[in-house]
Amino acid sequence: MKKRFTEEQIVGFLREAQIGGKTVEQLARERGFSENSYYTWKRKYGAMGEPEVKRLRELERENARLKRLLAERDVEIDVMKEIVEKKLPM
Repeated sequence: MKKRFTEEQIVGFLREAQIGGKTVEQLARERGFSENSYYTWKRKYGAMGEPEVKRLRELERENARLKRLLAERDVEIDVMKEIVEKKLPM
């Protein structure tokens, strides 16, 4: 799924809604997102500033990389177990 807005833009929208004189409905219409998206973003990014959002993105990338490494290691272990079982007659 392709994201239409960056995390920095989302944080900007949230700040604009907090300090601006516009309602969430007006802001959503002007910026092209739904009110439901606004409240979802508010739950996820509500208390964050842009530096924290960047750090969150870095941590999510690192987490994904580590999960891939773990999955690859698990596959290697399974292959080694199969090789050992074939070499040892039972």
